[in-house]
Amino acid sequence: MPLTLHRQDLLPARNRIGAEWSDALDARRFDVTDPATDAVFASVPDSGAADARAAVEAAHAAFPAWRALPAKQRAQILKRWNDLMLAHQEDLGRLVSREQGKPLAEGRGEVAYAASYVEWFAEEATRANGDVIPAPVPGRRMFALKEPVGVVAAITPWNFPAAMIARKIAPALAAGCTVVCKPAEDTPLTSLALVVLALEAGVPPGVINIVTASRERTPEVVDVWLADARVRKISFTGSTPVGKHLARASADTLKKLSLELGGNAPFIVFDDADLDAAVDGLMTAKFRNGGQTCVSPNRVFVQAGVHDAFVAKLATRVGALKVGPASDATSQIGPMINARAVDKIARHVQDAVARGGRVVVGGEQLAALGPNYFAPTVLAGVDAGMACSCEETFGPVVPITRFGTEAEVVAAANDTPFGLAAYFYSTDVRRIWRLAEQLEAGIVGINEGALAAEAAPFGGVKESGYGREGSVHGLDDYMHVKYLCQGQLD
Repeated sequence: MPLTLHRQDLLPARNRIGAEWSDALDARRFDVTDPATDAVFASVPDSGAADARAAVEAAHAAFPAWRALPAKQRAQILKRWNDLMLAHQEDLGRLVSREQGKPLAEGRGEVAYAASYVEWFAEEATRANGDVIPAPVPGRRMFALKEPVGVVAAITPWNFPAAMIARKIAPALAAGCTVVCKPAEDTPLTSLALVVLALEAGVPPGVINIVTASRERTPEVVDVWLADARVRKISFTGSTPVGKHLARASADTLKKLSLELGGNAPFIVFDDADLDAAVDGLMTAKFRNGGQTCVSPNRVFVQAGVHDAFVAKLATRVGALKVGPASDATSQIGPMINARAVDKIARHVQDAVARGGRVVVGGEQLAALGPNYFAPTVLAGVDAGMACSCEETFGPVVPITRFGTEAEVVAAANDTPFGLAAYFYSTDVRRIWRLAEQLEAGIVGINEGALAAEAAPFGGVKESGYGREGSVHGLDDYMHVKYLCQGQLD
């Protein structure tokens, strides 16, 4: 079925470079498919190196005027962008759901979440204050100023096509940077629509440049930006192997980097936890976007005294989830993004069963619904040697491990190279502070399953990356500090 919006101009299906919407210079295109059916419903430019270079040229040319624009005026433009996103929430939500697969209610919710970052950084634009430093000698004044880093390359993932581009572009623009952007090949249309609205809000030509590219040509685009010294920062959300490549390739030009990479989040339930609250929290954290979320719990540890009761409560809730396409208003879990995702989920479930795990509920592909559906699943008897414990499943599978002591579970939770998010449920105040300090993660949910907020710093430690998005720290990542020292004032 064709995608019909109230505003069809939100589907430009072309790159935006400088002041023009354009096709790839070699006229190549690639298809966008609906994950619910694998049917093609749109196409966009399959850009290459020449398009990537043109985007940098435009961003570099636009930078001096944009950085010179008073922060208050940049903020006003961002506020108009926020207003337009909310005014077109229905169209944007339908776009998100169609190309990414999440239920329409979640698509609408993601648009509101994306807009919250635009609003936040619009307000922060006027608060990028420097410092007056007390001088050590008479007749001297010392200052620290914050300045935009320059051209920023933003490379965004497919799982939150509205929120991730907003979380990167909004602080860049607020800081006074210009942007070149490449959205994920699976979900380019939402990003293009947001750029349409940004231009309508008053973002000048060349300040935001966006090029789309297939999986095969993405390295060609990104390599141009990595090699170009005029690109002063890379902001990337995606896998750890790709993040490591970007870090290595950025070394020659010493770019600033924000890397939000893979996760393997533990979710710990202690004997003293409120079990109903813990189940609610896990349902929220695990099944948002069908488990295709970087902070989604990937390893669930339940203390022996409440293990059986928790598994029973969770299985009842998971078994009642409605799986279906975004076009069905009652759907709670949509399709996975593609066949590769489904294959990985199936492999993890099969590996767990082969190694002694037990399927409590789910555990199978739902081929009758379409090519990319997998049943919400609870696995019991999981141990650290199983693939679902070592790799990020990125799907609607809850693997549960029984544990005995606090020391045991802290060691198990930290026994991973990743450190993005962690969760635990307990009513013991002393334990809460012990765990909060001992867990090796950039984000910790304490009796809470919904963590993200525009005012909070989002990012990881260890191989989950570095840098922060959101909050005042997210703005600082798009700026550098310049020290001024003026003498002979006495």
